[in-house]
Parts: sequence; C-alpha cells; structure tokens
Amino acid sequence: MLQKEKTKEKKWVLKSTASEAENTASRAISSELGIDPIIAKLLYNRGYTTPQAAKKFLYMEDEMLCAPYTMKDMDRAVARIRTAICNHEKITIYGDYDVDGVTAVCTLYLYLRSIGANVDYYIPNRIGEGYGVSAPAIDLIKERGTTLIVTVDTGITANDEVRYASSIGIDFVITDHHECRADLPDACAMVNPHRPDCPYAFKDLAGVGVVFKLICACEERITGLSSAEIARSVLLRYADLVAIGTIADVMPIAGENRLIVAYGLRRIQSFERVGLAALIDAASMHTDRPSSQKKKRPKISSSYIGFTLAPRINAAGRIRSASDAVELFLSEDYDSAFEIARSLCEANRERQNQENRITQEAYRLIEERGYGDMPVIVLEGDHWHHGVIGIVSSRITEKFYRPSILISFEGGMLSDEPSPEDVGKGSGRSIKGLNLVDALCDASEHLVKFGGHELAAGLSVTRGELPAFRERINRYAASVFSGNDLVPTVEADCEVRFCDLTIDFADSIGILEPFGVGNPIPTFVMRDIPISEISGVGEGKHSRIVFTDGTAILTGMYFSMPPSSLPVAVGDLCDVLFHVDINEYLGRRTVQIIVRDIRPSERQIRADRRERERFSEIWSGEPFSEDENVLPTHDDFAAVYRLILASVRSGVDVLSHKEILSGLPAYTKGAPIGYIKLKVIMKIFHEMNIMNIEEREEEVYRFRVQYTTGKTDLEKSGLLRRLRAQQRSSGKTDDPS
Repeated sequence: MLQKEKTKEKKWVLKSTASEAENTASRAISSELGIDPIIAKLLYNRGYTTPQAAKKFLYMEDEMLCAPYTMKDMDRAVARIRTAICNHEKITIYGDYDVDGVTAVCTLYLYLRSIGANVDYYIPNRIGEGYGVSAPAIDLIKERGTTLIVTVDTGITANDEVRYASSIGIDFVITDHHECRADLPDACAMVNPHRPDCPYAFKDLAGVGVVFKLICACEERITGLSSAEIARSVLLRYADLVAIGTIADVMPIAGENRLIVAYGLRRIQSFERVGLAALIDAASMHTDRPSSQKKKRPKISSSYIGFTLAPRINAAGRIRSASDAVELFLSEDYDSAFEIARSLCEANRERQNQENRITQEAYRLIEERGYGDMPVIVLEGDHWHHGVIGIVSSRITEKFYRPSILISFEGGMLSDEPSPEDVGKGSGRSIKGLNLVDALCDASEHLVKFGGHELAAGLSVTRGELPAFRERINRYAASVFSGNDLVPTVEADCEVRFCDLTIDFADSIGILEPFGVGNPIPTFVMRDIPISEISGVGEGKHSRIVFTDGTAILTGMYFSMPPSSLPVAVGDLCDVLFHVDINEYLGRRTVQIIVRDIRPSERQIRADRRERERFSEIWSGEPFSEDENVLPTHDDFAAVYRLILASVRSGVDVLSHKEILSGLPAYTKGAPIGYIKLKVIMKIFHEMNIMNIEEREEEVYRFRVQYTTGKTDLEKSGLLRRLRAQQRSSGKTDDPS
C-alpha cells in the first residue's frame, strides 16, 4: 500500500533585512525609476543599491562584451582556422551531445559554412563512445579527409587524443569552458577562459559562448569593423542558439551572458529559425504550419527554455543521436524540421519513462543500503541508461540534499558475467560546499577518467575500483563539508502581503529578466495565510492549493508535491515561499503563485500544540463545554468513515491526522470537524471495531477497515457515554444515533 513520503525540511533565508538603510534606498530607487516599491527592494537586495546602479542593471548599460582577443590563444585559433579555409582543408567540428554542445556545433557550423569553409561535424554517441574526444573517432574523421578538428564544449582534457591526432596529420583547435587540469593538451590553440593563464575578464561563458567569441574574433579579422558592431551583427544571427546553450548549461545570467540571453530571447520570440519554431510548435502540440497557427505561441523566457526546449534537445543525445538536434537547427524546411522536432518530443517522453524507472530503483537502493545520510551518494547499476543517469542524479541530489553520482556498467548484463574490469560511466551532481571536480581529483587514482564543472561532472570507473572510490570521495566530502552544508536552504528576496499580489505587480517583475543563475526568479514569503482548499493535479503528482485573506482568493501550484506529502491541511494558517506567475485562460489573466515550500505558521504550530494539550486534558477526564465542539454527530462519523474508506479502496491506507482534516470538507455537510473531534471519532472507531487503526508514528495512522453488513450501534460506545458525562450541562447533548 502507498503511504506518505517524508520530505526534508528546508531552511528559509530571507535576503531582506527591512533595515532603515534598505527602506530609504529602495524608496529612492522606486521614486526615481518609477517602479514598484517591492521591485526596488529586490534590486537593492541584489546589489543595485542606488538609482544609478539599478538603472544600469535594468537597461544593461554596463553589460559590455569583452574583447575576444583578450582570451588566451584566440589569435592562434583564428589564424589556424583561416589557414584551413584559405588552403581548402577539411574542418570537422567535434562537439558534445548535450544542449550546450549541440548549439555550439550548430553555431560554428553555420558560421564557417557562411564564410566558405569546407566543414562537417562529429558528435560522439553517448552509449557507444561516451563523453569527450576518442582515438577511434579521430580515425573515422581522418578517413573523411579532415586535417583540422575544432572542438566545442569539449577537449580540454584530451591530452593523449590530441597527441595521437598529431601523429596522423590532424591538428586540433580546442574551444571549451570546462575546468582545466595542470597539464593542457599540446594543440594549435586552446581557447578556454578557465585556463589559469587566461586574462579574459568574464569566466562564466558556456561552451557555445566561447564559440560566439571565436566567431567575433574571426569577424574582426575579416571585416575590420569595430568590436561593438561585430558583436551586434553576430548576436543578431546566432544569439538564439547561444542563449539556449547558455541557459541549458546553467551558466550565470550576468555580465556578457545577460546581454547574450536578452538578445537570444528576442530572436527566439521572432520564430525566425525554422527548426526552433518547429520545436516550439511540437512541444506545444501545434501541428499546423506557422502560417496557419491558430493557437498563440508561448512567451519565450529562460524558464521556458530550461524546462521545455532544453529537455527535448537533450533527449536526442540521451536516447538517440545528438545529430538529430543538430539537423533540426540546420533545417530550412518547416515540414522536415517539424518531423525531427516531433521525434525529439517522443524521445523526451521515452527519456522521462526511463528516468522515472531508474529513479524509483535508485530510491530503493538508497533505503536498502542506508546511503541517505552519507556525504556523497554513489550508486551503480548494470541496466541504467547512460543518457538518463545524470538527470536521476539531479533528482537524488535535490531530494536528499547530498552530492550524488550514478554509474552504469556495461558488463554483467544477460549472459555476461560481471567482471572487476567492467568500465562504468557515471554522472554526478553536487551542492554548494563541494566542488565535484576537486572531489574527483582527490579520488582520481580510482578513476579511468573524469571532467566537468563544480556542480556537475562525468566519470568512468571500473567495477573493481568502485568500493574504494565510494569510500575515498565520501572521506573527502566529510572533510570539506561544514555542519550546515547538508541542510537544504532556499533563499527568499523579501516578504510580501496578500494584497501586494496584483496583476500590475506580477507584470512588473518582468523588467528584471532575463532570469537564471546569478539573477534568479524573485522568491517571496507570505506568512499566516489561511488555506481554503487542497486538491491533487496530474494524477495526484502535484498539488493545487487555494489561499484566502478573508476577502480574496489566490491559487498556488506546488509541482512534484502530492497533497499527501504536504505538511499543512485545509483550514491551517501557513507560511509559503513562492514565485509569482500569471495564469492566462480564455483571455483572462489572473495572478497565481508557484509554491517552492510551505509549512505551518508559528501561529498554527502554537494552535496545534494547544489542541493536542486540550485533547490530553479531555481524555484524562477534564470537563469541557459544548462550545468546544468535541462530541461527534452521526454525520461526523459518516464523513470520516467515507473518507478513510475511499482512501483505502484507492490503495492508500496510511494517512496523517492533518491529511484527514484536509480532506474532510468534501465529505461534511455541516460544521467542520476539528482536531479534537477527529481524535474522538477515531478512538471510537477503534473501540467499536469499525476499523483497525495503527499509529505508525506520531499522528500518522494505518487503517484496516472491518467490512460489515449490519449497522453499528454507536450508542454502545463506552467512550462516547463517558465523554457525554464530561460535557458541562447546557440543556442538551449531541445525539449520534
């Protein structure tokens, strides 16, 4: 039987101090810029503490692009590429299979082709080849007649492979943004802002962002225009692809990236790139051609890219071939592009199914092995799809608030016997406080290879070395984590009132876009808000919560949180942490909130404590008044019975006291059933053998209903007679018959 799943309680950190300095500065920002006072407070707490600073941020007056030639080896990279073009050499772009890699391949391919290069591309297959540059791939590229390989979003650790390519007559230009090791490959050029000797000012470019700078550098040599003119020209052509790769790779939306993404969102919204328009239509279930679209296309935002487009692009490399996504963006025919886009949507659904299956298996392993409290959760399987384990790792890290690494071995399947020499490919995610690449470096003697970023990395490990690797990385993590590092924390910008959440306010939040890492969607807190309704959405996987301030209502959506896992019930006062959203339906726009966390308010906790204490007093024999509404009526008994029976029949036989209280309004006819009355009803149910009630933990019960054909006479309840005697005389008693 299904039962309630516990969630880890989060720590809320409020950025706003409501100090006099903050209030004075935000009033000045609001007054001089003519913006909502709460938006002014958000700007202040994000570091824009004067009207001048806030204005520069909003209008991106300081977001100047750095000169591309300040990046180490950029001159050498451009020179080698220009030589290849002049000499009619074959150039192969070698990319990664994720969204950053795919968009980087497409961007550089389109550009080089536009200036007359003889160019093709190569993306390794995730399943057969794995991440990075490989010798077999170099051999295949050699057979095609290539003499220059330009890597995008990969290659910075390919020392042996670059050496091998040189021995057979192939040069390498490496463009990458992953963290570097001490020894760099001996390539013609290694363009990576993370090189220790690279003076480039902005270090947080995505792989496709580095390609953007390479194109700007090439254009400087060809056109002789100013850097600003060139940057604008290149952005107008490719900012959509660069923005998608930047957002999908979770790069900070600050500095150059903020300008790139702003341009990119505008270009995507124009729907000029055929492949992108087709993907947006397929994702929205639009099947008509653009000229006959009847449904309005969605507003393009960073969130839309991150949650709708990126997973579908990623699905190509995870489940099928990343080349499908490349061909989508290179397509100039809508019909053929739409067929590819529809195929990517199908691959994404397949990915979701595999992800859910592996996730449930991973949760089971964590529980069986007791890994939930380890500093780093390291799991392995022989049948896990390599393209999905990274996403599952993200889910595990989010749920347990621990770094996690999932490894899939190629051996040990079907008739093959597991061997210590089997090589498993792994994907890991981390949390603030543990640089995953540093942790892998410390455990490198147990690994075949590894690479990545601070919060996400890939690796290869043999089956025989896995136990030693697990022990080593946990020892390292234990040495670097502090006491609070493993407590999940969510930041909120400031508190707001119910009446603040107007359509005008929701619209005004848009002036802070584009959102992303470094400029997150604003998060707010409201306190002591009554809950009037809770219902399940999406087959019960999500919760719809209706709040009220007594005069108005507000709907909140809590995704991936079923009603059974909520720590609150209908009628409770709650504190809620949320984003503000706008719901558009049938031409009507209303404010709704996207809940990120919810909990009983301090007032509710005190009230719950008082009710528990009062129940104990009554149960110990103290008298009570009729106004306390303790004695249940026949309708009260029937309502609770029907609710529990319906839950058990649906397969859920474990319910908390709050869940029952939350569900009762749908079953009651008269006055609501309160905490004490519900406790009394369940005590009598158990006494009269109407149902078996086992308290598994405090106020969480398992029910087994005793089905009978006859009617139970509640007048025979000794508990009920005793309670009637305790009620102070008021001229009448409740009659349950």
